[in-house]
Amino acid sequence: VQLVESGGGSVQAGGSLRLSCSISGYDSTRNRCMAWFRQTPGKEIETVATISSDSTTFYAESVKGRFTISRDNAKKTLYLQMTSLKLEDAATYYCAADLLISRCIPGRPMDTWGKGTLVTISS
Repeated sequence: VQLVESGGGSVQAGGSLRLSCSISGYDSTRNRCMAWFRQTPGKEIETVATISSDSTTFYAESVKGRFTISRDNAKKTLYLQMTSLKLEDAATYYCAADLLISRCIPGRPMDTWGKGTLVTISS
């Protein structure tokens, strides 16, 4: 299974970006928990948003109301729409999947990860 993120880049504070995660090598990700994480140097990795197979979502408090996670099962793609970006949103963003469960469980380690896409925010 391979997860490949794209859509990162540089944007001004207040701007928007949409990250995509292309999934290959697995046919049933529609029935699996998927998520976006982010990490900045020297800090622990942070859960940004998760989406379960029934489309139940979870968001970190810091991104609620600004970020939207979604999935297109036909395209085998996970998305993260980010709006009203802040300086503190700058990070490497990772797509991840838990191929063993359909409903995301907070704190449960993900078993499949992409390599990340960098988001930088300028003032």
